Amino acid sequence: MNLVEWIVTIIMMTEFLLGNCANVFITIVNFIDCVKRRKISSADRIITAIAIFRIGLLWAMLTNWHSHVFTPDTDNLQMRVFGGITWAITNHFTTWLGTILSMFYLFKIANFSNSLFLHLKRKLDNVLLVIFLGSSLFLVAYLGMVNIKKIAWMSIHEGNVTIKSKLKHVTSITNMLLFSLINIVPFGISLNCVLLLIYSMSKHLKNMKFYGKGCQDQSTMVHIKALQTVVSFLLLYATYSSCVIISGWSLQKSPVFLFCVTIGSFYPAGHSCILIWGNQKLKQVFLLFLRQMRC
Repeated sequence: MNLVEWIVTIIMMTEFLLGNCANVFITIVNFIDCVKRRKISSADRIITAIAIFRIGLLWAMLTNWHSHVFTPDTDNLQMRVFGGITWAITNHFTTWLGTILSMFYLFKIANFSNSLFLHLKRKLDNVLLVIFLGSSLFLVAYLGMVNIKKIAWMSIHEGNVTIKSKLKHVTSITNMLLFSLINIVPFGISLNCVLLLIYSMSKHLKNMKFYGKGCQDQSTMVHIKALQTVVSFLLLYATYSSCVIISGWSLQKSPVFLFCVTIGSFYPAGHSCILIWGNQKLKQVFLLFLRQMRC
């Protein structure tokens, strides 16, 4: 390995360890709290599911990183297909659970008098469940594309010289286009959640000023915390998706490929750290853990 690959590998491993520690911490804390109270809130349920799938996503990303950078010439087709499928599944559920968390914060915190909004708010659990199950159609479509790509790889490895270059090119283009199209939907939903939360907060601040009250009330602080979580998810997810698309078009082990993979890997680690810091219970347990470590 050259110097650049060594530096990128160190950064990748740091992100991998940080992400696993953060997501395992979230899972353990919420599991212990669930056992003690014998119940778990909807927000904690979603956050725990995100953490579990992000652990799988980090391992899938590490496996794909190893196969593309360290063993790019190895004809281990089954391992590459398995890594691709694992990444597709964990990436799908991580993305949609993050989107559902954004919707959850919107419906729980925002105040609108619209009848449709109020109806969806009353049926929130059922709405989120339908969206989660409906998103599986996108996963089925993408896995179908992965299967077609596997067939293309098999024809390439079997030495079908006539179609291998065209088939490889077509499947790569279709794969990237499908990935881009699929990710527009959750990104659009999360973006709308951010805009509606900002609008709701601005309306609340106007009401507070009209009645001569301060702006630092509990509702405002709740809006700000929710926006921090949703906006951070939106920005990190947009960066991650862009890096995946760019790396898909780049040559393996090229500087652009290495840079995109490294930046994209921060998404499942960084957002989980933000979730810990933005959640009162997780933050208190984490600070208590740090104090005990110092003693």
